[in-house]
Amino acid sequence: MKGYIPYVIRYTLILFLIGNLVGCDAFVRKFTRKPKKEENLPEQELVLAPEEYKSSQMSKEEVYRQYFLYWKSWHDELINSLAGGTSHKKQIDCANEAIKNLEELRPTFKEAKQKKLDVYINQLKDLNKEIQEDAYGNSISTNRLTAERIKRNILRDFSYNKIKDDLI
Repeated sequence: MKGYIPYVIRYTLILFLIGNLVGCDAFVRKFTRKPKKEENLPEQELVLAPEEYKSSQMSKEEVYRQYFLYWKSWHDELINSLAGGTSHKKQIDCANEAIKNLEELRPTFKEAKQKKLDVYINQLKDLNKEIQEDAYGNSISTNRLTAERIKRNILRDFSYNKIKDDLI
């Protein structure tokens, strides 16, 4: 009898532990963490489409200054990418953005200044074509000098002091 008591106690403890672990709920549910409920926080709305603000809300001077600044920063980025040897795709993207901002700048001028700006837009498009065709970077220094010349001419002819009377 003395030999059976430790076995009975041991089996009783094992059955007791198994009973407690299994319990009333399923074993998996018993040990999974319950999600926290946050009832106090308001639910945020999802933005499905970005809202585009019309440039007509700004004056022509503000539109001019904005697109001129955008063009200048993209043109500087183009010159830096041509000087620094960055990727070919980056050079093309910078040229495209500079062209796009000059085209956005164009409607703010009277017709005479628009024609003058069209000359520079066409020069920049020609430069973009040269950059696209120069996949191996053989004429990168020539393209950089052309970009610097175009920038210098645009800054000279389209600074605010020279065109403030030609804004529509």
